[in-house]
Amino acid sequence: MSSRRREAITFYLTISPWLIGFLAFTLVPMAISLYLSFTRWDLFGAPQWIGLENYARMASDPLFAQALKVTTIYTLVYVPMELVGGLSLALLVNQKVRGVGVFRTIFYLPSVLAGVAYVVLWMWIFNPQGGLLNTLLGAIGIQGPRWLIDPRWALPSLLLMTFWGWGRAMVLYLAGLQGVPPELYEAAEIDGAGTTAKFWHITLPMITPTILFALILSIIGTFQTFTSAFVATNGGPLDATLFYVLYIYRQAFQFFRMGYASALAWVLFVIILVLTLVLFRSGQFWVYYEGKRE
Repeated sequence: MSSRRREAITFYLTISPWLIGFLAFTLVPMAISLYLSFTRWDLFGAPQWIGLENYARMASDPLFAQALKVTTIYTLVYVPMELVGGLSLALLVNQKVRGVGVFRTIFYLPSVLAGVAYVVLWMWIFNPQGGLLNTLLGAIGIQGPRWLIDPRWALPSLLLMTFWGWGRAMVLYLAGLQGVPPELYEAAEIDGAGTTAKFWHITLPMITPTILFALILSIIGTFQTFTSAFVATNGGPLDATLFYVLYIYRQAFQFFRMGYASALAWVLFVIILVLTLVLFRSGQFWVYYEGKRE
């Protein structure tokens, strides 16, 4: 046996656990869900082929439109907030001061907590009767809203919860900041550039690959929001927090419309794919690598 063939066999044996897992738990389930999206199946009987009926049904489904609307609004608000907030925290903890590692840990630690645990904590904070936030507002003479049980405040309340997880974005931006060559700052200082000029003309362009990566992860994550809405509001009140993935869950495991749920999932896949491709294509206008526009 030639050395090249031995290397090939060794390579495939090495990746076989991942390959088997990918086929068994990703590719095959995706193919099955694509087939089910063209069927009517209640999880108990045999699937019945109905063609594009599930996809056509979405056009007249008001809850589909509501779920897509809520998720889109949440994404449009959350993604810029995380970009600005995460980058601001990264700039703050990128300073060379004593004890900065402690602050990095403090800012990042909340993001590693289990989703259900931190949602339950925020439910107590937002409790209109004796909750921490309304108690503090009452101490200064302000009547706090009903937060999670008020249709006008439920979605903003979930957005306030997201401050808790900015540590994840902070770590990404911190890695990008520490990858900026220090000689660029030295050259800028020699030319008389100030702090603002160095940020806009050196820091920001050099971390644009990190920003692109973080934006893609953020968009994918927001369109898959489920835990906070499921635990805190279960889509209410009055469907004000009916996120898209929560609606898929309802159709699949509450109403046993597995075919329709599969069609909804594939529409979500297409939406995320299109947004990701648009971001990648737009990168040629604003993403820089080694000082050159990609």
